[in-house]
Amino acid sequence: MKYAIVECGGKQYKVVEGSSLEVDLLAAQPGDDVTLDQVLLLVTDEAVNVGTPTVKGARVLAKVDEHVMGPKVVTFKYSPKKRIRVKTGHRQQYTRLDIESIEVE
Repeated sequence: MKYAIVECGGKQYKVVEGSSLEVDLLAAQPGDDVTLDQVLLLVTDEAVNVGTPTVKGARVLAKVDEHVMGPKVVTFKYSPKKRIRVKTGHRQQYTRLDIESIEVE
């Protein structure tokens, strides 16, 4: 099985050909092709290549599937006897990538 560890947006992800991946929001439209050049580790059937800091000539080709939103996170600040009640929420935006291929030159 061929897989790679890539860095995108300051985070590291394990990618396998044919799988999907959710990363932080990218400035790309659905249907666009994205190249992930920061390959930190590459595992093939023959060998394991560890980058210093990246593997030379390795890249991951992906296609933007859609932009999605993560689960809602609700925070509630409460101070008893002071009438302070603050409720806020947040939903993180993600980009779903379909991994097409892992290439090595």
